[in-house]
Amino acid sequence: MKRCFDLVLTIPGFIVMLPILMVLAVFVKIFHGSPVIFSQIRSGKHLKPFYIFKFRSMTNAKDADGHLLPDNERLTGFGRFLRSTSLDELPALWNVLKGDMSLVGPRPLLIEYGALYSLEQNRRHEVKPGITGWAQVNGRNAISWEEKFILDVWYVDNGSLWLDIKILWLTCNKVLKREAVNTDNDEIMPRFGG
Repeated sequence: MKRCFDLVLTIPGFIVMLPILMVLAVFVKIFHGSPVIFSQIRSGKHLKPFYIFKFRSMTNAKDADGHLLPDNERLTGFGRFLRSTSLDELPALWNVLKGDMSLVGPRPLLIEYGALYSLEQNRRHEVKPGITGWAQVNGRNAISWEEKFILDVWYVDNGSLWLDIKILWLTCNKVLKREAVNTDNDEIMPRFGG
């Protein structure tokens, strides 16, 4: 039922969003260069790796030694806009169509975090990751990693179609209000250290 729900919303949504995706792609190309789409290996259900797709929100600016500058120095004003409105997440609809992700579930995290989770935290991988989730509507980047994982595991234990509908509704409200996008100190969520 969850997969059908995802497809019923994602297929028409992807078609309707196509003109917006094309316009955003042009602006990303202007402000951030190529490639327009950022892809990265993330952990999926049962820690199965997959490539997530997002619009790039940072440039490839490097220092004198050829190393990429810190994330907060490469994040542009347009990139901040993409993140605050969650428009950078739109290409992940393709991940939902492919079956790597669901519309709702714990956010997919970096593959290297796999060895850092406690047994309880690792339970977040019992379901498919989502574009949005219970942690996103209850604090997003304004809460700690530990709080996020508690909320993720709560979702695993209490997930239902009605909860997914509630989360999607709350997500729309959060995005429109641009709530809890950034941490107090940084534009980028700090890395998980275990």
